[in-house]
Amino acid sequence: MPDVTKTDVKDAVAEAAETPAAAPATPAKSEKARSLWGDAWADLRRSWIFIVSSLLILFLLTITFFPGWFTSTDPILGDLSKHYLQKPKLGEIGSADWLGYDQQGRSVYARVIYGTRASVAVGFGTTIVVTLAGGLVGMIAGYFGGVVDSILSRLTDVFFGIPFLLGTMVALNSFEHRTTWVVIGALGFFGWTQIARVMRGAVITTKQADYVQAAKALGASTPRIMFRHILPNSLAPVIVVATISLGVYIGAEATLSYLGLGLSGVSWGNDISDGGNQIRVAQWIMLYPSIMLSITVLAFIMLGEAVRNALDPKMR
Repeated sequence: MPDVTKTDVKDAVAEAAETPAAAPATPAKSEKARSLWGDAWADLRRSWIFIVSSLLILFLLTITFFPGWFTSTDPILGDLSKHYLQKPKLGEIGSADWLGYDQQGRSVYARVIYGTRASVAVGFGTTIVVTLAGGLVGMIAGYFGGVVDSILSRLTDVFFGIPFLLGTMVALNSFEHRTTWVVIGALGFFGWTQIARVMRGAVITTKQADYVQAAKALGASTPRIMFRHILPNSLAPVIVVATISLGVYIGAEATLSYLGLGLSGVSWGNDISDGGNQIRVAQWIMLYPSIMLSITVLAFIMLGEAVRNALDPKMR
């Protein structure tokens, strides 16, 4: 074994001192965790159902707010001398003659365009009303429990026992002039029960979470706990039900109008009802509003299904 002198040791120490120390290994930067809404949005962007339904709804909203972009014809004004039951001229896309005329000489195309506004307005308005009313009732019942829950749950059961369309028909029959707000109020008065039940179940589950118990221990007020901690974490199932129900309310409005108890103005339901009387000689009066109604209801139901799949972890 070779002899190691003091000089050799000093040289080795000096060489080690001059050599830079290796930098400590830094852990790889972890990816930022996404919330439930972030995961849902990431899934929705990859869903063809969501993309197709969103494009359809965007198109319908454009027609609703800007009907003049699609036709300049008055949907109410008719000319019996020129256009009585005139057949469609499908080659003239976008013209007043495109989809033919009804028994009062009114353009079917113009009425389909302007009927979009009534149906979409009733659908969105009713959905907002039932979501606010049902969500509030369900949140109060689920959070406080006990006697409050029993009273509100029994009230919900009473309204649940009333047939939705039948109750709405009875309510609308008492109004001579049925405006959009009257129809929204009648549909909302009998349609809030499902949202209330869904919200109640979500709140009962959420209020047992650790962060809610910690907020109570820190002395947070009841409104702060309900609206700051419980409500944001209970909205997912409510949004799913409300989105699907929107298409249902549009179909309900058309059904009521078909029965003569819906809107008094231009709507798809009224045109379908008028076309039913002329179905043997002028099928187009009923056909094109029915197609638009089906596309609209399908678009909102598809959107609701896409949102449900994105917000439900079991569906991923």
